[in-house]
Amino acid sequence: MAVSLQKGQKVSLTKGNPGLNNVVVGLGWDVNQFDTGGDFDLDAAAFLLADNGRVSNQNDFVFFGNLQHPSGSVKHMGDNTTGVGEGDDEQIKIDLSLVPANITKIAFTVTIYEAEARRQNFGQVNNAFIRIYNEANGEELLRYDLGEDFSIETAAVFGELYKNGGEWKFNAIGSGYQGGLAALCANFGVEVEN
Repeated sequence: MAVSLQKGQKVSLTKGNPGLNNVVVGLGWDVNQFDTGGDFDLDAAAFLLADNGRVSNQNDFVFFGNLQHPSGSVKHMGDNTTGVGEGDDEQIKIDLSLVPANITKIAFTVTIYEAEARRQNFGQVNNAFIRIYNEANGEELLRYDLGEDFSIETAAVFGELYKNGGEWKFNAIGSGYQGGLAALCANFGVEVEN
């Protein structure tokens, strides 16, 4: 049965699941259609981070413009531009056995595309969640519902997978950022072209 997490909670993924390598990170959300009248396009991404909390190179940022890490360990399953429908809106597949040794954390984020131009923010997004399930059998291992009421943020770190000793753990973060994707990239050391 899936573990339901609160903000700040940490749980081991691999301790109770020996041999677990292939997981899918599902991210989902609903938007309040009455706020702006415009379409929302939320984008999930993964930042593969070294001990210093930053990417080692630009390929350590996996998103709709770079769907696969060179190691094959992280694959973005494609951009969903509407978020309509039940379940996961975007998915990122992880093969824990292929994650390079220098990567100690994988942060999962969601940003609102062109948020400033469209005057949109996470205050207009409901039912946001991140969940991780076993790709082999579909068993949901954990879920974190972001109950936080972000009002002005245009980007959020939903959670992160991290190495601790010989196991992989998950940390439910739920932190909001202003400045959209550019703010996240600056935070994690990704160079952005203007």
